Amino acid sequence: MADESAKAGGILGHLPPLPRNALNNSVIGMEQAYRQRKGLPLLSDADIVALKAGAPMSWEVGGAGAAAEPPSTPASVPSSSTPAPPAATAPPAAVASGAAISADVAKWVAEGRKWSKSTIAAEQARRGRKGLPALNDVEIGALLGEPVTPAATPAAVPAAATATPTPATPRPAAAAAVTASAAASVSRGGTSSTYVGTPAVGTSRAASAGGIASIGPEDSEVNQQRRRLVWSAVAAFLVAWFLAFFRFFLPRTLFEPATSFKIGYPEEYGLGVDTKFQQRYRIWVDRTPDRIFVIYARCTHLGCTPDWKPSENKFKCPCHGSGYDSEGVNFEGPAPRPMDRARVEIAPDGQILVDVSRLYQWPKGQPTQFNDDGAFLRA
Repeated sequence: MADESAKAGGILGHLPPLPRNALNNSVIGMEQAYRQRKGLPLLSDADIVALKAGAPMSWEVGGAGAAAEPPSTPASVPSSSTPAPPAATAPPAAVASGAAISADVAKWVAEGRKWSKSTIAAEQARRGRKGLPALNDVEIGALLGEPVTPAATPAAVPAAATATPTPATPRPAAAAAVTASAAASVSRGGTSSTYVGTPAVGTSRAASAGGIASIGPEDSEVNQQRRRLVWSAVAAFLVAWFLAFFRFFLPRTLFEPATSFKIGYPEEYGLGVDTKFQQRYRIWVDRTPDRIFVIYARCTHLGCTPDWKPSENKFKCPCHGSGYDSEGVNFEGPAPRPMDRARVEIAPDGQILVDVSRLYQWPKGQPTQFNDDGAFLRA
């Protein structure tokens, strides 16, 4: 990058020297913002057109000529060798009356509104969005209530402007004239005047400034299928989550077999033990010459289910070896009493109705309940 040296009456600033390639709006906008911060003359419309075309500007060596002179201070600007009169220093209120302050800023200063740097930055951003001219240094100094020091370098002043100024011309007025010239350059318009600073890298504004399309991925069939797959997975996850959420509030119900059921007609059973309902209802149907009763298949020791041994004509508990005869009466092992019997009766349709919720027992050392009504059916 070249420094801020003067070349043929102009200031190169941060622009690359000749020969240079064509510059985009982003680079030109950054250069305009840099010149505004430093108080340098802004690029004119002709300079911007030349930079976009990659051609030399009018005031550069080999340019189109020196017809377009860069903005400069009036001839009344005092040289650096001549000190400014002490009475020329004016307060911010006096600076606010200069030609470089807009009517809105003058109104805000007159209202006495207190401005901070963050408030001024927000106003600068608003002006950038609305396409309005940014606040210059004089306006910012007037809003902050601080004296404004002109930032123009000696390189921006032509060599011919060395005449001795009149004592009546104050230095702040000259600074106001320089800023007025810069504000006039901004107000002439152009694409670069909308930039307040450098666009952030990766934003659509920076992409459009660099000539890059700021659109999303291509809307192809493959991308559409990928999006559908992703959204389907998200929808499936949400549905599963909601089902699990609502299932949490449903009652936990245990479905147990019915306690009252029919087992057929009495004529279907012969003498002895019938085990066809052992797996389904946990009962044995036992028929003797004079009665039919139902034994509940549960060992009275610890509740295991005994096995019927036809060859031995007895029930044998596989857990601890308790033995019962064909009528369920214990005779060996740790079982303390006979197995229980379920209530039986004849249903209206003639079948045997069993109710395992009502059991008849024979407690040890007490009278038996096996002869009560409902404990058996007469054969």
